[in-house]
Parts: sequence; structure tokens; C-alpha cells
Amino acid sequence: MAALEYRDFFYSAQDGLKLHARLYGEENPGLPVICLPGLTRNVRDFHALALLLSQREKSPRKVISFDYRGRGQSAYDTEWRHYDVAVEAGDIMGGLAALGIEHGAFIGTSRGGLIIMALAASRPALLKAVVLNDIGPVIEGDGLAQIRAYLQRAPKPETLDEAIQIQKTVHGEAFSALSEEDWHRFADAIYRENGKGGLAPDYDPNLIKPLKAIDFDRPLPTAWPMFEGLGAVPLLVIRGENSRLLSAETVEEMRRRHPAMETITAPGQGHAPLLETGMLPEAIAAFIEKAQRRKG
Repeated sequence: MAALEYRDFFYSAQDGLKLHARLYGEENPGLPVICLPGLTRNVRDFHALALLLSQREKSPRKVISFDYRGRGQSAYDTEWRHYDVAVEAGDIMGGLAALGIEHGAFIGTSRGGLIIMALAASRPALLKAVVLNDIGPVIEGDGLAQIRAYLQRAPKPETLDEAIQIQKTVHGEAFSALSEEDWHRFADAIYRENGKGGLAPDYDPNLIKPLKAIDFDRPLPTAWPMFEGLGAVPLLVIRGENSRLLSAETVEEMRRRHPAMETITAPGQGHAPLLETGMLPEAIAAFIEKAQRRKG
């Protein structure tokens, strides 16, 4: 069944590393959708949303989701310093060039949103619409510190049921809106089989090294100049009601600097909301359709 739903696409980065993407609805017309996941996440995070967008009765779209280097089916990099937003933005540009895609609507969760802002600075013509999922130009230090602490002691469950229970224990309070089916997808996207009868997080453990170098006693740098590169682009910002990474105050300042920006708060969700849940898929699809009409 999966073979009918999407196709795996492999390409080489500029430095020769083998990278992976998934393609859904390749023959669908209209503005394609490019999905960029979070720091340690992979294409499976977008699978349910990609199916919804590519198989809609009205305006089905081509959807491309990317595994960054060191995640999912992309190769691990022997130089961990290459796990960097600028390098990853270059990898995305290389993948889109290999696919012959000149522009699209971009959806970025967390790290993916930072990559989108980097693209706005280097290749603005790529961006015809942008959805930022629980990310902005200001990252709250306590939220990032919480992520680092979790990754440093990330558990290695033996079964998917155990993985689901771990995620409920860690994230249950922030994600009260999730159903059992949601938790299953949430956990299944994080882990892979480790070849020893158990599960392991589906990313290079060296991804944690750049986080270890952050000094949380000093203010984190902001990305307002890169955000302002999105000023002419239709923009939708989704914030989890319980997010500790993107504050409501930052969203208000984003709106002040980008008055046409649209916002959604995902009730009962933290960092980062599951985009296939509730009314979010239809809201995202409607936003992209409106942006396409606006761009002609």
C-alpha cells in the first residue's frame, strides 16, 4: 500500500552525502508542498498530513518531505559540525533542484522553520507560502534546555507499546488533546528497529553535540532579520497552546512585523503540534490554496 502512497527519492548533497526525501502525488498539479521536520525528526512526521494534502478531492497537491542528513533514511555525517541550519538549507535546495522544483509552499516544524528562514535570506524565490509550526525568530531558552535534557537521556524502548508509554509520560501533560491513534503515530515516527530486537531513536546521536555547546546562562541569539525576509510571503504561524519554545509574546511581535500573518493556536498541544490533527489539515490546505490564488 505504501508504495502507492509515496515514492522514496535519493539524491547526493554537494559534499556527496546520500540524502532522502519522500514524494507524494507526483503528478498532482498546482503549487507543491515542501515539508521540513524538526531537529531529530524525519519524513514520517509528515506522512499523515502528506496523504491528506496529496489525496484531497479538491486541489490535491504534490508533497515532498525531507530527511535531513543524519536523520531517517539519509546518511549520517562523519563531521557532526555539518548538522547546521545553513548546511541543511543547502541540502534542501539541492534536493529541490534535483527534483526540478522551482518554488513551493513550505511547511517547517521547529528546526524546519529555521531552515525556511535561512532560505528566505538566500533563495527567497523558492518561497510562495510558508507555514511555521511552533517556531519563530526567538527561541525560549527554557524550552530548548528541556529538549536538550531529554535528548541527552533519550530512552531506548524495546517495543512500540513501551515507546508510546514513554512519550505519554514525558509529553502527556503538554499534549492532552492527543488520541491513542495520535500517540501511536507520534511514537512510531521517532524510533526505528535497532537490529537487536529493540528500538532506537531514528537519528545520529551526534546531533546532540551542537546542543551541548549552547550556554544557557547567556541570551540565545534571535533571527529577526531572517524572519523579516518573509515579509512579502504569505505566512501562517501555528503555535501549540502549551508550547515552551515559542511564546505568545513572540507571536505577537511577529504579527507586528508581518501584519498579514495568519495565526492558529492548537489547543491541548505543546511543542510541536501534530499537523494532521483536528482542523489543522484543512486550515493548512485552505491557506495554501489562498496563497496560490494570490500569486496567480
